[in-house]
Amino acid sequence: MKCKQFYILSFVLLYLSSLLYPLLVSSLCAVGHSAHKSIEASCAAEPVRVGAVHCGSGFRKFNNSVSMASLSFKVTRQPAILVAPSVPTPKEILYLSNLDDQATLRFHIPVVQFYRSNLLKRNEDPAKVIKEALGKVLVHYYPFAGRLRDAPGGKLELDCTGEGVLFVEADADVALEQFGDLQPPFPEWDELLHDVPGSQSITNSPLLLIQVTRLRCGGFIFALRLNHTMADGFGVVQLMAALGEVARGAARPSVSPVWKRETLRPRLKPAVNVPLYEYDQLEGNIMPVDEMSHNSFFFGPREIASLKRQAAAEGRVKCATFEVLSACLWRLRTRALNLAPEQDVRFIFPLDIRSRLEPPLPQGYYGNAISFTCAKTKAGLLLSKPLSFAVELINRAKTAVNDEYMRSVIDLMELKGRPSLTVMGAFCVSDVTKIRFGDLDFGWGKAVYGGPAKCDVEVVPPEFLTFLISHRSRDGINGILVPLCLPSAAMQKFQAEMSEAMEHSSQFLRSAL
Repeated sequence: MKCKQFYILSFVLLYLSSLLYPLLVSSLCAVGHSAHKSIEASCAAEPVRVGAVHCGSGFRKFNNSVSMASLSFKVTRQPAILVAPSVPTPKEILYLSNLDDQATLRFHIPVVQFYRSNLLKRNEDPAKVIKEALGKVLVHYYPFAGRLRDAPGGKLELDCTGEGVLFVEADADVALEQFGDLQPPFPEWDELLHDVPGSQSITNSPLLLIQVTRLRCGGFIFALRLNHTMADGFGVVQLMAALGEVARGAARPSVSPVWKRETLRPRLKPAVNVPLYEYDQLEGNIMPVDEMSHNSFFFGPREIASLKRQAAAEGRVKCATFEVLSACLWRLRTRALNLAPEQDVRFIFPLDIRSRLEPPLPQGYYGNAISFTCAKTKAGLLLSKPLSFAVELINRAKTAVNDEYMRSVIDLMELKGRPSLTVMGAFCVSDVTKIRFGDLDFGWGKAVYGGPAKCDVEVVPPEFLTFLISHRSRDGINGILVPLCLPSAAMQKFQAEMSEAMEHSSQFLRSAL
């Protein structure tokens, strides 16, 4: 009986120590740093917490004058290697849909995950565990081990060669705690995901690059770059979840991958039967990129509730978080850029269409199954009308996406040669809160931060795109992080307008309490 109690007590102590170990190690790592490093870490920027200062309300605004990018550290990398499927896989040519190889998606998606140390895994190397799991997962996801080729008509096709994906392991002389409140853009990003020479091409190059960087505190960073023509955000997470399952000991992924890109072929008689304003080809001037400012804004539950209450008071009885937050951002960005009242402005956003098609796509489909849709109005009208007006425009654009809408998009690509999204007078917000990057677990627990590594991608101007990212602030508040890029003068005005807008919306919440 005493022996049994001893084992139970030992297990409990071991479990508790695994929870306390990351904090202890982080503290010890910090002690070893110079005074300069300690000051630098303590000054790591936090995202701007939107809303006016209001005693007792929970509204706070953080100083973002010191950028986390000032954090500097050294990364030592081993040479990149190719990881191939652990057993032979089919050699074949696979079809890519018009949604896969449209011009706007011909770039590489950068994703990053930060993980704490785990006492129970202290004798295991995360790089080795993930690399071994990767070879096993590629047996099921063997298309990723192939290469894209040019095909007739400007299309792409996939050559399943089994060559493999790029893998890099590295070490950094920095502790996780030094990164502060994790938010893109991240310091030394080019070191955390090495741009292996020759790997950036869309065709005839590896489709996936992974770097695992061990930190001095026992944690690690998992960085990934994936060719967007192969998968959308949900597809990326499906692949990463499979990798996590196998890394934790599973024999195979719990969700079987489905290719079936031919399901999204154009119709025999291609036709565009609905307006597709997001693909209008417009002329105009692009903002200069040499005067851009990056900032991140954090919206907690109270701020979001205030915006919803304001929209409800103005006539929009019910609205989703994405709709009201995007409407707020769209209006404030338009005002900050001083756009002419008669200028057309577009709000563009991607939607997951797996369940909107007839019939729905099967579970396990990991190709690009997103539709960009568009809300359109005049700048003057957007700013003169209440917040609920913008919410209504976004809601209408969202509900318009159905099977016919998607078939028209696919046919447009066939008829017009895969046009790019319009960027003139446009603002695009991608909501990745439902994709749940942070839940991915390779055996060390869930990520401290998981999601986009940066806002800008090479196929669109940096000010065009932003993300809504699930985020837990350093003071333990769950909310949404919005990284934004604007010309410096416009960013200053945006911040001022944001503070004023949140103070206005908070009045609606206080009146309801």
